[in-house]
Amino acid sequence: MNAIQRPPVPAFDWPGQQDSVTRVPGRVFVDQDIYALEQERIFRGPVWNFVGLDVEIPNPGDYKTVQIADTPVIVSRDRDGSVHAWVNRCAHRNAKICLDKQGNTDSFYCVYHQWGYDLTGKLIAVPFARGIGGEGGMPADFDMNAIRPKKLRVENFCGVLFASFSDDTPPFEQYVGPQVAKFMRRIFNRPIKVLGHQHQHMRGNWKLYAENPRDGYHASLLHLFFATFGLFRASQKGQLHIDDSGLQTCFYTYVGKEDEAARQQGMKEAAHTYQEGTYTLEDMNLLKGKMEWDDGINLVIIDVFPIMMLQQIANVLNIRQFEPHGPDGVTVHYTFFGYADEDPALTDMRLKQINLIGPAGLVSMEDGLAIEIVQQGIAKDGGAEAIIEMGGKTVANDTTFMASEDPVRGFWNGYRRLMGL
Repeated sequence: MNAIQRPPVPAFDWPGQQDSVTRVPGRVFVDQDIYALEQERIFRGPVWNFVGLDVEIPNPGDYKTVQIADTPVIVSRDRDGSVHAWVNRCAHRNAKICLDKQGNTDSFYCVYHQWGYDLTGKLIAVPFARGIGGEGGMPADFDMNAIRPKKLRVENFCGVLFASFSDDTPPFEQYVGPQVAKFMRRIFNRPIKVLGHQHQHMRGNWKLYAENPRDGYHASLLHLFFATFGLFRASQKGQLHIDDSGLQTCFYTYVGKEDEAARQQGMKEAAHTYQEGTYTLEDMNLLKGKMEWDDGINLVIIDVFPIMMLQQIANVLNIRQFEPHGPDGVTVHYTFFGYADEDPALTDMRLKQINLIGPAGLVSMEDGLAIEIVQQGIAKDGGAEAIIEMGGKTVANDTTFMASEDPVRGFWNGYRRLMGL
């Protein structure tokens, strides 16, 4: 059956420079036709979508269900240990097959008409296929081997599972580039254990949230806790890497490395955020951490386009997965983890520091508000334009300027290429 062909998005002139995005039209955050095109050209296009961790489905028969934007997907481990991802939609009448978030099974059955599938998504059962009492049934040319839900490509990189709908997507390590791959290996250097999950729904477009971790400019201005307690300041020493596509980014900062003159300038220009001496913690043990690496890095943020962010803040390790809901809604799923062989005291430290991150985290609680007030502002005027010129008008692959919007420009350059806008 041929897919329904949607009309192309009406042409419009993207404002600003043609060779590098410095303006973003508000329309891309509110237009239903653009959101529909994103399903085809981005989420079901030549990208790797994060779908889970290998440790979440350790045993044969284990499975979990996820959403890749509007498409429901089953991620399952077969009896031979291989991992498969396939669209959670019955080949018969398009009902969702699996309604549970996770579990263990030897097969899946659609509740509507009981069509059955094995752990790879292969069709294995069609009730009444030969009719009843010699009457009815499927036509003689009905071939169960030719019918199945869409199967996705799967790559397991350091125990992190990614899936792609496209045969044109390059191998994962080539897709993300050497710097992202290097820092993913740094974090996933040995077996992990999942510590817990959090979920946050925001009334804003998914791209606003994708911009947010790429935007080092806001970090020491919006986040009072970040700046006041020194977890991140624009004056800290660090490095920002952007791959050639502009879509994959990695930035990190070093603990205790901060130029005093730059710090004083930062405090002056961000006086509403720097509140040293004004705010204190009743339990300063919240900030008591342990250096787990010998490189002196205490903060790492990695963005894997389109729907994943990997983060280390002090001893907090987490992955965030973005789940869009139309042009004006997104759910962020947090997965917190530690290492399988770590000391229980370190696990306790991570669990305490999780109070820094998440929907009500002392560091990140302002992000949800920021996304929603931007969406509210754009909804009032779809003709609005955003200016992204901090740090220049082009995209530098490497920079030490932490308050840069280079990664945001890179994101939009890559987005435009994929979307054809």
